[in-house]
Amino acid sequence: MVSSSEPFDFQIEHIIEIIRDVQPAIIGLQFPEGFKRRAPAIASQISEATGVDILISANPCYGACDLDVAILDNVDLLFHFGHAQLDDNKYSEKVIFIETRSDTDVTEVVRKAVPELTGKRVGVLTTVQHIQKLPDVCDILESEGKECLIGRGDSKIAYAGQVLGCNFSVADGLDCDEFLYIGTGQFHPLGVSLATGRRVLIADPFSNEVREVDPRKILKQRSAVIANSLDAETFGILVSTKPGQDRMPLARELKELAEKKGKTAYILTMDLITPDQMLQFKVDAFVSTACPRLAVDEVGRFSAPMLTPQEFEIVIGEREWENMTFDEIRGE
Repeated sequence: MVSSSEPFDFQIEHIIEIIRDVQPAIIGLQFPEGFKRRAPAIASQISEATGVDILISANPCYGACDLDVAILDNVDLLFHFGHAQLDDNKYSEKVIFIETRSDTDVTEVVRKAVPELTGKRVGVLTTVQHIQKLPDVCDILESEGKECLIGRGDSKIAYAGQVLGCNFSVADGLDCDEFLYIGTGQFHPLGVSLATGRRVLIADPFSNEVREVDPRKILKQRSAVIANSLDAETFGILVSTKPGQDRMPLARELKELAEKKGKTAYILTMDLITPDQMLQFKVDAFVSTACPRLAVDEVGRFSAPMLTPQEFEIVIGEREWENMTFDEIRGE
């Protein structure tokens, strides 16, 4: 049984009600990596309450973009945990998103962050786990004389103030001096820092730590990847078949651009892209149109430099170095 002290709400009773109402013969459960260890206990609770047959997806899961499409052929419903539904979910009739909100108190770490904020106008953002806490964050900031700003984002963003690992549109056009990110981890606030060029503070409610994002190491790494690709003649352009990452039109545009420059380019399609899978493809550089985190998180692990689409444009002379931007998967 999931512990009563569990800081995340897996909405077990809600799931049980849905199952009793819909009466599926078999359901699937899909969890992101950080929640997978809870899967057996959650499956046991649901099974004991409903008697439904359950399949647990053991495939990696990195976001709402990463639905286990294969398991959908074998279940009547799939409960996907930890993410908000994307606007382009074509499997919506069979997939139910359980956002798995956190009840962790954020007030202490936000108060701790206030003295570290240097500007008056503060853009506030977070992941779906803490999205319901943003009004409390704004109350604290405003009580300290700050102005709290929350961006709406594009059509891929379910909630105002929500940031994805591949989409920082909530920061677009926000007239703020700096950003305050509520949450753990580095990638989301790092993306905002790179996308906006503004200072980003992280207020981590789990560790009760406040730290500033420093993008210099990543920028140095990305510059090195570009420099190591400047003499490349052959490119492997990677396309993921994951529902929310499939950017085949972009891949075709990049291939055409490469060929106009006298380069050779091949489009390689696959589900999960790993360094081991790419060993057999002898190219001078890869270009990822899949999850933007792939090139950044796995830097140095592939058999050839891994570029983002924007970095590829720099390599072939279609974009200036100073115009380098962070890759994103945007909605309308």
